Amino acid sequence: MAQYVFTMNRVGKIVPPKRQILKDVSLSFFPGAKIGVLGVNGSGKSTLLKIMAGLDTEIEGEATPMPGLNIGYLPQEPKLNPEHTVRESIEEGMGAVFAAKAQLEAVYTAYGEPDADFDALATEQARLEAIIATAGTDSEHQLEIAADALRLPPWDAKIGVLSGGEKRRVALCRLLLSRPDMLLLDEPTNHLDAESVDWLEQFLQRYSGTVVAITHDRYFLDNAAEWILELDRGSGIPYKGNYSDWLQQKQERLVLEHKGEEARAKALKKELEWVRQNPKARQAKSKSRIARFEELSDFEYQKRVETNEIFIPVAERLGNQVIDFKGVSKSFGDRLLIDNLSFSIPAGAIVGIIGPNGAGKSTLFKMISGKEQPDSGEVVIGSTVKMAFVDQNRDELANEKTVWEDISGGLDILNVGKFQMPSRAYAGRFNFNGGDQQKRVGTLSGGERGRLHLAKTLIAGGNVLMLD
Repeated sequence: MAQYVFTMNRVGKIVPPKRQILKDVSLSFFPGAKIGVLGVNGSGKSTLLKIMAGLDTEIEGEATPMPGLNIGYLPQEPKLNPEHTVRESIEEGMGAVFAAKAQLEAVYTAYGEPDADFDALATEQARLEAIIATAGTDSEHQLEIAADALRLPPWDAKIGVLSGGEKRRVALCRLLLSRPDMLLLDEPTNHLDAESVDWLEQFLQRYSGTVVAITHDRYFLDNAAEWILELDRGSGIPYKGNYSDWLQQKQERLVLEHKGEEARAKALKKELEWVRQNPKARQAKSKSRIARFEELSDFEYQKRVETNEIFIPVAERLGNQVIDFKGVSKSFGDRLLIDNLSFSIPAGAIVGIIGPNGAGKSTLFKMISGKEQPDSGEVVIGSTVKMAFVDQNRDELANEKTVWEDISGGLDILNVGKFQMPSRAYAGRFNFNGGDQQKRVGTLSGGERGRLHLAKTLIAGGNVLMLD
């Protein structure tokens, strides 16, 4: 096998409106490497994967896979045929394996023909067996194991009626079982419960191919990653080790950067004073000084963008009663999801809801919102409660509008809770700054779409925030 399965040479990417998110990225990927990709929202993580998958070719530089490399890609919002069943969709991804099995049966039959070319048949048999071997000795058994581990819906369920999370799990299962040479995974742990994440970690540890995964799951990065690739201000910075190792190396790098920035700040101040006081008699010598000043100024402009706190508007005061469940039970068909559940949530509480996929977490939310009714028991919502829901669905975002237009509705001043503020300042609170506000919503990354959805939900107001 080649020394590297994928190389990037001085890759750059500019997105509207003329913002360079990747700049002179040069990387080489080892066979079998397990790489976690980190970076702030909008730093180019999803764009990097699209470039490697061959879906984004409008780039500077070169992105070159090894000849014959089979690349599998999981986007944040995978597209599946809505008319297919779950089983049909999974088998589509394993099409080469199932086809090879059928062809192998034909080869076995051909051995019995009087004029059989045994050399040619043996060569074809070896080729087909190699394809089948990529899926393991028992692909049907592997399929059942993966489907159970990832909590897939029933085999006969239509893709078109599944939730976004269910579609993601089907797409992930389909991709893993197709066994490509390289896996590009954009947030693979989204919509997985703890047991499913644990199975995925073990699968990737055993997987012989190269894995490049974007994820915010620090435990997943600790257990599954051997390298960390950080995208920072357009650069790609590789670190050897898992997430914990990266934290240590990152801290050491930041200490060095801080010392360097202090020195640059002093130099910038000195150069600025010189530029302001520069007499005409020294103009002949000033070009290099001005170039130095511009270089320092540019570095200051490029300084790290740290994660901002999300701005939550001040809401109307809650009364004593917020959310009460009294002996609530809920079933779907003959399956009991919630049995005689009672609890009370007071004002100011912060509650986390955990449980495996299919345990009824979303159903609980739907009963709180009134979209579902309990089979028995009572759900009581306080009279002062105004709910704001941030769900998993991003379909209502206006892809043709700019970020600012979608948040502001075209208004310069917004009513935010009990106060008014400029709409562009409000958008900035969600890290949409400057030119980012002019991006088309349809071009946003998954993380950016999540921030936009949250910004729109919070501005609508509410004193009980429900986050799915």
